[in-house]
Parts: sequence; structure tokens; C-alpha cells
Amino acid sequence: MNSETDTIKSFLVELASESAKFIKPYFASPDLIVESKSDTTPVTEADRGAELLMRKMIMERFPQHGILGEEYGIHNEGASYRWILDPVDGTKSFAANNAQFGTLIALLRDGEPILGAINLPATGQLLMGDCESATLNGRVIKTPEPCPLSKAIVVTTELDDPAATHGARGWDALRKATRKLYTWGDCYGYYLVATGGVHIACDALMNAWDILPLIPVMRGVGLKITGWHGEAPETASSCICAHPVLHKQVLDILNKD
Repeated sequence: MNSETDTIKSFLVELASESAKFIKPYFASPDLIVESKSDTTPVTEADRGAELLMRKMIMERFPQHGILGEEYGIHNEGASYRWILDPVDGTKSFAANNAQFGTLIALLRDGEPILGAINLPATGQLLMGDCESATLNGRVIKTPEPCPLSKAIVVTTELDDPAATHGARGWDALRKATRKLYTWGDCYGYYLVATGGVHIACDALMNAWDILPLIPVMRGVGLKITGWHGEAPETASSCICAHPVLHKQVLDILNKD
């Protein structure tokens, strides 16, 4: 790593740490107010405030960089370096006092994700990757071992989305071919795949801020990440992530004619 990369990685850790400090007092607070956005998805002051905090930090440290955030959109469009921010990925869980939420952060260079992070404020775990390696709270993690498809655990965020979006046949076939399906979703599900707790993560609908931060992490761990039909994840609006051996089997099942 060069000094610039070290500096940016250290800054990413700062973003994760400071945003977590902001978010944690809101978690399980009886005073939390949950509002609905125009697309009917929930939002809280934790979402808005954490993103504003991270945007301010980025603009002060790297004024030439661009930003795309879930809550406040695009800043400095066209910049070579662009930060992607999802301050609370899993707001439904967060609003329900469920600890399965996190903050997603990525840095893109000329459109390619080069750094990514899944930060879990409720449990104090920071998973970071640079497409070549990944760390959990600073400790290098290795590629989880694959298991037979019949013993694999699948996680998804919204149970009904896969069949509604991509058709019931493939989704039902995958459920029958694997051991269990759980809705341990959002970024928490991908954290579980990266650390070996489960084996396959599937999401039928994803936004840029949902998937782009996952790419450097999953590739750094040695996992395969694509869209639902095997397309490049950088431009996909869905996601399949698993060990490369399992990933091919999953794609074949989901997309069999």
C-alpha cells in the first residue's frame, strides 16, 4: 500500500467511527421518530444526521472528491474519486430496535469501487475491504470454506421480493436446494457471508449505495458478487454473493430456463 491509500483507509475508519458515535444514542431510544420518505421507506434523524456528518468530514478533508448519499444525493458530480454513503442500511431493523443494521461506505475511483466498509454500530464490528484483502476490526480474514449447496444457509432482506421481481420458479428452486432461508438481511447478511456464518446472500432489489460498498469487501474476502443474472455488480440493481463454487450453482438455479 502507498501512503495515499493508507491515509484514505485511516479516514474511512474515522468515518465509520464518528458516524457510529452519532447513530448509537438513537438506537432503541423511546424518543426515536420514524418518518416515511416519498418512496414509503422509513427514515430517521440517525440516517440524516449521520450522512450529514460524514459528508462534512469528506468535504473538509477531500474537497475535490464527490459524494453520493442515500439521503442527500450527489455532490461534486464528475469527480474522479467519489464516496458512496448509506448511513443506516437496514432502517426498518433499526426502527424496530433490531441490531441487524449498519453503515455502508465506499470509495470509487473513476467509477470502480476500490474501498468498502460494513460498519455495525450496535455490535462494534468494522469489516473493510480493498478488493484484494479484507479485515474485521483490523484482523485479516480469510475466504470462508464452501459447503455443499444442500447444507447452505441463504439470507435475504425482503422475503417476497425475489419471486415478485425475478419470478417464483428460480427462487423456489433455490429454497428447496438449500438448507435454510433466513431474513437476516441488509448489510448484516453480507457481513455474515463474509465471516462464514452463512453461505449465500440474495437481494432482488438494490440501490447503488446498497451494493457498491459491498464489492471491495466481498472481493477482498475472496467471494463472488454479481447481479441476479451474473451481471457486473457495479451497475446491477440486484445482488448474489457467495463463495465462487456456490455462486455458480446459485446463478444456474435462479436463471434456469
